[in-house]
Amino acid sequence: MTTTHQARTAAPAARVVEVGPGPVTPEQLVAVARHGAAVRLTDEAYGALDRGRAVVEGLAAGETPAYGISTGFGALATRHIPADMRAKLQRSLVRSHAAGSGPEVEREVVRGLMLLRLSTLATGHTGVRRVTAQLLADLLAHGITPVVREHGSLGCSGDLAPLSHCALALIGEGEVRDADGVLMPAAEALAAAGLQPVELAAKEGLALINGTDGMLAMLVLAIHDLRVLLRSADVAAAMSVEAQLATDRVFAADLMRLRPHPGQAASAANLVAILTDSGVVASHRGPDCHRVQDAYSLRCSPQVHGAARDSVDHADRVAGWELASVVDNPMVLFGEDGEDGRVESNGNFHGAPVAQVLDFLAIAAADVAGISERRTDRFLDRNRSHDLPPFLADDPGVDSGLMIAQYTQAAIVSELKRLAVPASVDSIPSSAMQEDHVSMGWGAARKLRRSVDGLARVVAIETMTAARALDLRVSTGSTTGVRPSPATEAVVRLLREHGVEGPGPDRHLSPEIEASVALVASGAVLDAVTATIGELQ
Repeated sequence: MTTTHQARTAAPAARVVEVGPGPVTPEQLVAVARHGAAVRLTDEAYGALDRGRAVVEGLAAGETPAYGISTGFGALATRHIPADMRAKLQRSLVRSHAAGSGPEVEREVVRGLMLLRLSTLATGHTGVRRVTAQLLADLLAHGITPVVREHGSLGCSGDLAPLSHCALALIGEGEVRDADGVLMPAAEALAAAGLQPVELAAKEGLALINGTDGMLAMLVLAIHDLRVLLRSADVAAAMSVEAQLATDRVFAADLMRLRPHPGQAASAANLVAILTDSGVVASHRGPDCHRVQDAYSLRCSPQVHGAARDSVDHADRVAGWELASVVDNPMVLFGEDGEDGRVESNGNFHGAPVAQVLDFLAIAAADVAGISERRTDRFLDRNRSHDLPPFLADDPGVDSGLMIAQYTQAAIVSELKRLAVPASVDSIPSSAMQEDHVSMGWGAARKLRRSVDGLARVVAIETMTAARALDLRVSTGSTTGVRPSPATEAVVRLLREHGVEGPGPDRHLSPEIEASVALVASGAVLDAVTATIGELQ
């Protein structure tokens, strides 16, 4: 699986995000990371940068060793570094820590982590100079994206290797991609943009690489995408309930109030709204219907989707706390009067809070994908589909219909279960046992991106399967000529307009699956529903 089809809303108009001492918002991160918005440091940020830098320079001029300013790093922190070697110390730190390996990380992730590092720098608590912070802002503004490699971060002392690859570009070294995606040396890209590399001063190399910014950027992007996908899963579930002649009575608000989980109530309300005015649902509400209860995958959709929604809400709270955090080690602190600054070592760089919710969301994605696949499978089994043709095939036996589309779902769901195994419970000691417990948050974030992509694909296959089943319902059997709900009819129409054809003889199916994935992941399926019945919860 790739992460090609991350859920995206329409790109906003080009704009500039101002970065000051306060936290950036998730909306600002998405605008910069995904939609290419530029950034600008505020006057307040410059003031904070100058104040923090004054503290660092005062300590650098003193005789007392200060970690990260006049000493080595990690297990080498006991060595005092003389003043004439400190520029080399910072440069060597960045070069040695830019040790990533593997495929390039996506542009949106790199831009996101650059923005978050800049936000921390702008607080003044890291002690970097304004020229260094400004160059990081300039790289974002010019669309210059350092090449960051997939493997290298343990998620403790921050995302050291990924951030080091970004810091390397600031000193004019390493590889970057320009605004057009062309790979080139960093020095060449800086020169083409009229920018000068910086020579890092005391503490600056450390301040540029010591943060949870990569895993946090991926968390914020995943939350954004999952909010789209979980509502899209409600749409798919409603289509399945309708096309499998199930009841919507189990989603009634008074039933939901008996178990007051907010996500469950929201999902159930969405199902009721989507199925409103469905002729198909109304057609089997009379005394002739002898079905007592629907299968769990239909009846319990709000409970499963709602649990995932509540998990996303919890992750969003954690992300908000982390966005408001300043992560570096050591940290520049100020007295109550703004004077008498000091530098203190700390453990705020440990990625455990972020890593655990990243793992939590991978579990939620796997669970929602699992129930979606089960709803899809019911359509294809003639013993459970209530008079639909086997595999929704045109001529069963000659045609296989959507048989293998469900195989694709099953393969993805199986992978999502593997990806749901938590990364944050693992730890491998590093730095000669100085860093003896790490979060593995970067790994948790990388697998969550695959999970989000997989969920989009599974929901898309359910959506196209339910659409074909609805077409068959309204053209054959007891529901001939009966109209589905306006909302689900709008989704079927959208699919047909984008090359996802209705029932008929077998044809090359992969392009239709990919078209469905794009419509689900982009939010187009959700938009088709909301344009018809209004916003969903």
